[in-house]
Amino acid sequence: MRCMFRFAILTTLILSLAACATTPWTVDPRKLTFPPLDFTIPKSERVTLSNGMVVYLLEDHELPLVNVTAYIRTGSIYEPEELAGLAGITGAVLRSGGTVSLSPEELDAELEFMASGVESGIGDDLGNVSMYTLKKNLDRTMSLFAEVITAPAFSDARFELARKNTLEAIRRQNDDPKGIAGREIRRSLYAGHPLGRVATSETVQRIGRDDMIAFYKRFYRPQGMILAVSGDFDSAEMKSRLEKLFGGWRPAGEPLPAVAEPLPTPRREVLFAQKQVSQSVVRMGHLGVEKNNPDQYAIRVMDYILGGGFTSRLTQEIRSNQGLAYHAGSRFDIGRRFPGLFIAETETKAASTARAISLMDEIIAGMTKEPVTTEELLLAKESIINSFIFGFAKADSVVNQQARLEFYGFPDGYLENFRANIARVTRDDVLRVSRKYLRPDLLSVMVVGDGKKFDKPLTTFGPVREIRLETAK
Repeated sequence: MRCMFRFAILTTLILSLAACATTPWTVDPRKLTFPPLDFTIPKSERVTLSNGMVVYLLEDHELPLVNVTAYIRTGSIYEPEELAGLAGITGAVLRSGGTVSLSPEELDAELEFMASGVESGIGDDLGNVSMYTLKKNLDRTMSLFAEVITAPAFSDARFELARKNTLEAIRRQNDDPKGIAGREIRRSLYAGHPLGRVATSETVQRIGRDDMIAFYKRFYRPQGMILAVSGDFDSAEMKSRLEKLFGGWRPAGEPLPAVAEPLPTPRREVLFAQKQVSQSVVRMGHLGVEKNNPDQYAIRVMDYILGGGFTSRLTQEIRSNQGLAYHAGSRFDIGRRFPGLFIAETETKAASTARAISLMDEIIAGMTKEPVTTEELLLAKESIINSFIFGFAKADSVVNQQARLEFYGFPDGYLENFRANIARVTRDDVLRVSRKYLRPDLLSVMVVGDGKKFDKPLTTFGPVREIRLETAK
């Protein structure tokens, strides 16, 4: 797998050197042209076990290593609001709490002795358990991996440790200004939705071990679970091994609870968290789109031009031309199950806070007024297309991408058609999606900083809602 990737890069370099060798030195190297790189995405093998679990397999014999990741249909979007934090704790203790046959200490010691690893976690809309191992330890490591998934013990001591760690993280959550800004802008944009929930000391203290076990039993089952397996193995043997480990695991399960779509904020909102720091953190944004939106390719190009790199408008104006910040950019996330977020961001000294916000407003609004330049369009498309290959440098990257696409219900051919869809984007497309999906009038603005040092009051940008930060105890 890596050899294929290296061959593609080497081919490009050889073509470049050959072109240089036959070109007079008087030619501007920036004007040299080369044939497009022909790259085909490797195909994984897809199989289904007898209990309904889907498996993607991709052999790679370059190194004696095997990687496996299980994708589970769960997430914090399904935890009760009064128990916010339950999913994260369950995801941590699933692995750390041992299994029915091994105590946590025994499981840790055995994995360490083999130089193997098993890890677990739960995010917003996804649970995962992953493992890596040397080929010689494959059978035993996979047995432990399967036992963590199908028969966790959820040790009392490890549960209490995970809960204490969560409480400590909450206690220190206001130490980092960037963390505050990211958390609060997300809460504002996903207000009233599970994606906007934040665990508090109160909700975490309510969580008991029985709640964690019930959450596991509710969501961990083979139906809807997908395994991504890559590395040095024989596919036929791996199918037999997986069937033996998981085929008999058939817990009954109810349909996943329905989760409503988030609603866009009806008006512009200015949020402010007072913190005595020399540099203000600015985040501004609104709801974006989800994966089935046909405009997503034009949106990706638009976002690259607006704030996706060192040549972007936000970076060039705020960082290079005005010298107001080291970093300025944006990201228009394409949501997987729900609309993602459009976020523009920067950090600047307190005395230029309002100036930076005004510039960001102007630059974002400017995207909706006239077409981007031909040079901006070509650079954005080439950067996105050329960087695409780096997502397939390793076998585990390939097989995990393909597993995730099915897990989230992406259409067939999404990866194969991605580059062509980006290449088709025009200047008119970028202007159209900018006007349709960028909403300067609905941008929520989040600022963390020392309000006494701002160059203008934040009321310049609209009514301000102050967020009071709890002092760590």
